[in-house]
Amino acid sequence: MNRVRKAVFSEAVHKQGILGKGIGVAIVDTGLFPHPDYRSRITGWYDALYQKPAPYDDNGHGSHVAGIAAGAGTFSHGKYKGIAPQANLIGVKVLNSKGNGTIHDIMNGLQWILKNQECLKIRIVNISIGTNDRHAYPEDSAFVRKVNQLWDAGIIVVAAAGNQGPDPQTISAPGNSRKIITVGSYDFAERTDVIPSSHSGAGPTFSCIKKPDVVAPGSHIISCCPPDKTNGSFYSKKSGTSMSTPIVSGAIALLLSKYPSMSPRETKIRLKNSSTDLALPHTRQGWGYLSIPSLLSTF
Repeated sequence: MNRVRKAVFSEAVHKQGILGKGIGVAIVDTGLFPHPDYRSRITGWYDALYQKPAPYDDNGHGSHVAGIAAGAGTFSHGKYKGIAPQANLIGVKVLNSKGNGTIHDIMNGLQWILKNQECLKIRIVNISIGTNDRHAYPEDSAFVRKVNQLWDAGIIVVAAAGNQGPDPQTISAPGNSRKIITVGSYDFAERTDVIPSSHSGAGPTFSCIKKPDVVAPGSHIISCCPPDKTNGSFYSKKSGTSMSTPIVSGAIALLLSKYPSMSPRETKIRLKNSSTDLALPHTRQGWGYLSIPSLLSTF
């Protein structure tokens, strides 16, 4: 494993006692199964589809995302630990069992987050979902403006670049917002070459905004899932920018646990200055590859 790939990992930061404790991360997705790796840290829940009062996940995508961001690795004896294993999770179910949803339900979920921002101490919103029709939701659409409203309220919004790449102008909404942090996916071969994930959305946006902002691993990520009916496993493997995004969200939770007063703008600047340049076009790598040790270092 080469030096650049190692740089993203958080073990060294965990050894310093930086674990994201108390930082609220809202997962806007298919729901949250109360997995052993994080169930004691689910501090909020909203079901925009069926108004069920207790956390659940009838798809598995949201639980996988949550485990990447904040799983403690309890059930795997530490083998599959997330980036910020002491962060709190707030589940916002906006997608159904097939992983589909409406903009209306998603916007209802985002409005719920705004309403409960203070009482649930929500600092980060992870949006590992995006629109299939990029043309229908430009930067001035109501959907993107709602996401920007969260950012303006002091919440750090982290969204996936989408999986419609690698051609230019393939960033999904709401990742096309110029304000929020948009995450693409890059991975490495056994040799030292960087291999761009063929699915990862590429910039610029239709409004000529440079995107993505940063890239992180996104292939064959093992994380939490509802128990498999066949073998009883509590973990599964998934790929995509959906998996890259919570890596960045978890890293920001670590950052906020070290620097609690950091604003969304300050966080974005720090992410820009600490990423590892891969010498690739900005349309593919953004500022570069996430480096958690550099992100949390004293500048």
